[in-house]
Amino acid sequence: KGKPVFTYNLLDLERTRWEGGAGARDWMGDSLKEGKHTIEFDFTYEGPGIAKGGSGVLKVDGRELATEKLKHTIPFLVPADETFDVGVDLRTPVDRSYEVPFRFNGKIHKLTVKLGPSQLAEEDHKKIQEAVARAGD
Repeated sequence: KGKPVFTYNLLDLERTRWEGGAGARDWMGDSLKEGKHTIEFDFTYEGPGIAKGGSGVLKVDGRELATEKLKHTIPFLVPADETFDVGVDLRTPVDRSYEVPFRFNGKIHKLTVKLGPSQLAEEDHKKIQEAVARAGD
């Protein structure tokens, strides 16, 4: 509906949603104006360690729209039956505001994902390897 939103789905246990609020309407109206926009989501992890929280900021064209904190992030791995979809959601809906399959009807000109350095200690890597080995049994 033309409103920038970012939702973090913590394994269907908890969802955190960032969206343009009242302050954003002052400069963008109820929805984004037609044309190209740069939408950013910047997440700062509170590591080192496994499944720590962090804070995220949703921006449009360089202006901050929403800031939220997470208590936890997904430990280890995303479930194997989920997919990393861009422009379409084919599995579990990230957000309850739509049903799958869901297709974005706009145009995505570019997607950039920047991963920071790993914040896991050697001990954390061992825990992950042990958990993956147990899951394979």
